Amino acid sequence: MEAPAYPLSRIRSRAAATIRPLDVLAIFTLFTNERSVVFLTVTWSKASEDTMDDTANTGNAAGDIPPDNPLGHAGELEMRRRFPSRYHWDEHNLPAMLRPTISMSLARFIEAQPFFFIATASAEGHCDASFRGREYTAAGAPLPALRVLDETRLVFPDYTGNGLFNSLGNILVNPHIGMLFVDFERQRRARVNGTAAIQRANDAIQDIWPQARAAVVVTVEQAYGNCPARIPRLTMIEDSDRDY
Repeated sequence: MEAPAYPLSRIRSRAAATIRPLDVLAIFTLFTNERSVVFLTVTWSKASEDTMDDTANTGNAAGDIPPDNPLGHAGELEMRRRFPSRYHWDEHNLPAMLRPTISMSLARFIEAQPFFFIATASAEGHCDASFRGREYTAAGAPLPALRVLDETRLVFPDYTGNGLFNSLGNILVNPHIGMLFVDFERQRRARVNGTAAIQRANDAIQDIWPQARAAVVVTVEQAYGNCPARIPRLTMIEDSDRDY
């Protein structure tokens, strides 16, 4: 069965000046091979949006940071000069790959993944990498690891962990985030880079993720697929991520 169109036009039509971010997530169903993933409608309003004002991003608020250079920063440009490859990136083909929006196909792919990886850094640039997996309902049904809100934003939950707050602590002082999605069974991968903001787990969040204490909303700067080179083919054991 062919997947329904990603309802970006519907989202855009509602994105008037009176509508704030996190206003609407439309219903759509994803069909990936033999798997069917159904996503429910979730509505955020200005009143229900609960940004963590007491722990808001400090020092490096996302609005104060210029977007990444679409052609690459000075270090990337210098390394391309030192180590030429068969790829020749310019102002035409590079922006065509590093898109500032999430396409319908990319939305399908990342929402179908049971886990992903994130990279964050402190204000001083000290890095941290983290694994993000899904939770299950009491009845044993898997919950989505994240949700795509529209073509420029996605959201994922934060659960109780070891109490160190490595990722959220970094986001608090430096909103830059990198996200890596790998489907080891089909040997595919994708990346999303952008800026992140933390919000409390309000009713809308807990309707999706009942055990979440907070949520991270990512505004996309770069979204793109990677080649499958050197990805080992692994098979996931069904429900094996429920063991803990």
